[in-house]
Formats: sequence, C-alpha cells, structure tokens
Amino acid sequence: MRKVADILRRKGQNVFSIDAGTSVLEALKLMAGKNIGSVVITENGVYAGILTERDYARKVILMGRSSEATIVRDIMSTGIPQVAQADSIDQCMHLMSEGNVRYLPVFDGDKQIGIISINDVVAETILLHEQTIEHLQSYIHS
Repeated sequence: MRKVADILRRKGQNVFSIDAGTSVLEALKLMAGKNIGSVVITENGVYAGILTERDYARKVILMGRSSEATIVRDIMSTGIPQVAQADSIDQCMHLMSEGNVRYLPVFDGDKQIGIISINDVVAETILLHEQTIEHLQSYIHS
C-alpha cells in the first residue's frame, strides 16, 4: 500500500512558506514565481495554516478586497487535516474528499516536513495502477 512517504520521495520535501503578516500580494508573487497553488503560513516560525489560490479567489477577489492591503493571516485556511509519512494514499484521498481540501500538510511529530496536493495523490495512484498492469502483463507473458 502506498504511503505519503512515497509521494515525498518522488516529489521532494520542498516547502515554501511565508509569515502570516505578509501581504496577500507578496504571497501571490511567491506562488507565481514557484508555480505552486498553495503556500504554508507560519507565525514565529511555526506552522499556522495554508494559503491557497481558492482562498484568494473567495476571500479577496469575491469580497472586493485589496491584495496589497490584506494580510495572509486574514484569509489563510486553518484546521486543515494533517498527515504523517506513514499515512496511506487512501487515507489522504478520504481526508481530501471529506474535508473538500486540495492540500494536506505533512508532519513528523510537531515539525512540518512537506505538503501534498490532490494532484500528487492522483499521480501516485496512477503510478501504482501502471505498475500493477505491468506486473500482470509480465506475469501473463511469462
């Protein structure tokens, strides 16, 4: 059974983060520059939440707020389920579906060590299916 650790091994453990007092505009610049759809938010160096493109669209654009004047703390998502490296991909899919979230922070104890997206989970699932098919084809042809 595939685990969160398998995703992190494949994609790496790069985590981009910014302080909760940063302007939304600066956060968006970071996300655009790194070509990512979310960024981890910290307060005093400790995980506080995640800012996503969805947060921006719903809490800034639709509310007529200014990206420069709004700070990340005011629109970030908190209370997102957290996962560990030993958690299964199936568990992640369940958490994402049930919570209607697209990103899950990965923790090792109290330390955040990564973040996975729904795209990462889908890619890992597809990879598993492809490997199963190859294995079965090899078995049939041997």
